[in-house]
Amino acid sequence: MMIKDRAFYKNFFSMWIVLVMQSIVTLSVNLADNIMLGAYSEAALSGVAAVNQVQFVYQQALTAIGEGVVILATQYYGKKQTGPIRALSSIGMHAALAVAGLLFCLVSVFPRQILGLFVTEWEIIGQGAEYMELIRFTYLFFAITQLLLAVLRSIGVVHIALLLSISTLVINCVINYTLIYGHFGAPRLGVTGAAIGTLAARMAELAILVFYFWKREKKLCLHLRDFFHTDASLRRDYIRVALPLLAVNGLWGVNSATQNAILGHMDDSAIAANSVASALFLMVKSTGTGSASAASFFIGKTIGEGNEKGLAALARTLQLLFAGIGVMAGVCLYFLRIPVLSLYKLGPETMAMADAFLVILSAVCVGMSYQMPVNLGIIRGGGDTKFVMKMDLISIWGIVIPLSFFMAFVVKASPVAVVCCLNADQIFKCVPAFVKCNFGHWAKKLTR
Repeated sequence: MMIKDRAFYKNFFSMWIVLVMQSIVTLSVNLADNIMLGAYSEAALSGVAAVNQVQFVYQQALTAIGEGVVILATQYYGKKQTGPIRALSSIGMHAALAVAGLLFCLVSVFPRQILGLFVTEWEIIGQGAEYMELIRFTYLFFAITQLLLAVLRSIGVVHIALLLSISTLVINCVINYTLIYGHFGAPRLGVTGAAIGTLAARMAELAILVFYFWKREKKLCLHLRDFFHTDASLRRDYIRVALPLLAVNGLWGVNSATQNAILGHMDDSAIAANSVASALFLMVKSTGTGSASAASFFIGKTIGEGNEKGLAALARTLQLLFAGIGVMAGVCLYFLRIPVLSLYKLGPETMAMADAFLVILSAVCVGMSYQMPVNLGIIRGGGDTKFVMKMDLISIWGIVIPLSFFMAFVVKASPVAVVCCLNADQIFKCVPAFVKCNFGHWAKKLTR
């Protein structure tokens, strides 16, 4: 019924801890930007927050592209076949570069129009456009890095991601502190200084990762020439798996952007409060994303090995771990909110609103930490990529967004009430996730 092998728990939590730490450190880059820019000016904070909504949608697309590689590659890794993994790496890289190029062109031609989807104040749009002028050059570096990290995760290598995140945080914080405020004799550049810090950090992390593949990576022996060759059969397999993922992640990215647009058109204070609350929530949410990523690896590897009996016990064990992690995450978020909010220099109304948002998100975190890794780690990691797409279409676009829009612009409810509506799906999606995982068919063998 349950896994009793201690080696499994050691391996799971070893990977989970590294993935969570990597995600937290990565998000700390945005948190550091928020704290430093919040002390610089609220307009700068809100402008960068609007640009980060574009970055979030982009990151969701890259995540889908990488997850498509992971879902297929982990099963081949379970079969001890590395040739198909190299071919999948090439296919995924081509898709990631295409998305990066498309986004770069869009934000280069329509920067203010895109930012106008999220905020209405011209001062905020101006600050965001100034930040985007440089930040768009990070898209190419970020795409290559994220795809290569997904390839490594598919073979169980995650420690390098943590090293990259730490280097990015250090570089970004040092440059931000120097250039945002003009310390050490440097010019006072504000949002442009923050953009320079992020660009330098992205370039450095890619250089470190390329060096790792060149000198240290021995399982795949991946070389530059591998990215100039693809396999037509594997490309068809990849498209079949990745298209639902792109739909789900694209919908999720647009959903997040729509949520911020709804709040941004309600109240100026709501933009800054939501930016502050979201930054901390996303850090605690890393416990759930780490669970999903670790679960996806173990589920895919077990299917590739052909261990059907062990798969059922693995799914039950993981669900109990997710529930325990969710309770822990919710409690941590509730008690962390006060000391973290004290780091910001915000007006009383914005501070009170951010505090209320975080209390709500503490409860949301418990449900999210169960349903997200079950849906994304077990069900999607097992090869059933369409279930999550259908569920999100119904829950987000059939319930959450229409209800939130109605509450915000028809009922004229408070931003706090709207935040409750915007996050309601994280609770009620627990039911279909539980039913599908325990009573439905989701394990699919995808290898040839």
